[in-house]
Amino acid sequence: MQAISHVQNLNSYLIIRRSKPRFDKPVRLAVPVRCVYHSDSVPFPNGVGSSRVDWQSSCAILSSKVFSQDQDSGEKSNTFSASDHLAAAVNGHKTSLDLNLVPLDKKNKPQPPAKQPPQKPLTITDLSPAPMHGSQLRVAYQGVPGAYSEAAAGKAYPNCEAIPCDQFEVAFQAVELWIADRAVLPVENSLGGSIHRNYDLLLRHRLHIVGEVQLPVHHCLLALPGVRKEYLTRVISHPQALSQCENTITKLGLNVTREAVDDTAGAAEYIATNNLRDTAAIASARAAELYGLNVLADGIQDDSSNVTRFVMLARDPIIPRTDRPFKTSIVFAHEEGTSVLFKVLSAFAFRNISLTKIESRPHRNRPIRLVDDANVGTAKHFEYMFYVDFEASMAEVRAQNALAEVQEFTSFLRVLGSYPMDMTPWCPSRGNP
Repeated sequence: MQAISHVQNLNSYLIIRRSKPRFDKPVRLAVPVRCVYHSDSVPFPNGVGSSRVDWQSSCAILSSKVFSQDQDSGEKSNTFSASDHLAAAVNGHKTSLDLNLVPLDKKNKPQPPAKQPPQKPLTITDLSPAPMHGSQLRVAYQGVPGAYSEAAAGKAYPNCEAIPCDQFEVAFQAVELWIADRAVLPVENSLGGSIHRNYDLLLRHRLHIVGEVQLPVHHCLLALPGVRKEYLTRVISHPQALSQCENTITKLGLNVTREAVDDTAGAAEYIATNNLRDTAAIASARAAELYGLNVLADGIQDDSSNVTRFVMLARDPIIPRTDRPFKTSIVFAHEEGTSVLFKVLSAFAFRNISLTKIESRPHRNRPIRLVDDANVGTAKHFEYMFYVDFEASMAEVRAQNALAEVQEFTSFLRVLGSYPMDMTPWCPSRGNP
């Protein structure tokens, strides 16, 4: 059966080739084929009903609803009930097919369907994707419940369904495989610097940066109930958290070893699960509440202005705008060494575009370049990829012209995303953010 079309009169022709033709050429018989199914409702992109299987599924779902309602009521009515014109739903989408079959009499003459109440017109909610404010969105983050990344996901998308991932790359894959709609991952901290792993993953995967969120970080020293600081011999946490609290731990006079784990909340969970009474964790106050730990020291970060910047990743980019401050992230490489970097940066300076970050990472495909005066390959130079963030939207002509000039000097250029800047005001907090 041909796939269901939204055109009511669908004509096609079959070419029939005989096994033993009587003529020199195959016989062409113009046989009109008409689709007996039709669609009277307005089609839309997310509609279900592009094949006969979808049509039959819709009919089965509709019939089951009608049968269940008739069985509950125990009465049959000649008038139209709400189930007679109930729109079937498949995978959460309303079907665009007219499920009222045309009855046939004994002479196979089609009879017009009975008159029904007018259908409700389609609205923008029927055509729009999932809401962007966070409702019903599945957001992947690295860590376990109580991690700072979970708090950043909640700030970026309120009321979202947070999906914990054990590794950064798993969060990338969760979005690519449609397990999650978004991912919120850290890229830099005001004290610890850049999270290089995520910069490498941004280049390896094809996700787009659609936003950013800055989260003040408030570290606490956590241990099991009844444990005192004098009994501690070890402190575990994420490497960034350990570096952000290095001076404070020394000032507390703790004679402890420092061990790195995957995330801050995971360290708290590990202590609670294994009942470690000689080990403390550096994590948030929320992690202490979730895993039943006590706060031995509050606000142990070396700097009260401790902020982590997270980026929001999606499968598709957003449309850049000019009615609010935007930031654009790019990555590029060049084959002529660092001498080209000045030309690239001048393209932004000439157009008065401010750079907010520049990060260099080794070129994994070609980490070393061999050259010398005779160009025979004796001296060794490192090859780099450069990540740059600048304050401009790709909808602005100056940003487009700047990238056009950058492309002339580079061998590789990719726009990671053009997205709204996080303009939320914040101040150093002494409590849990």
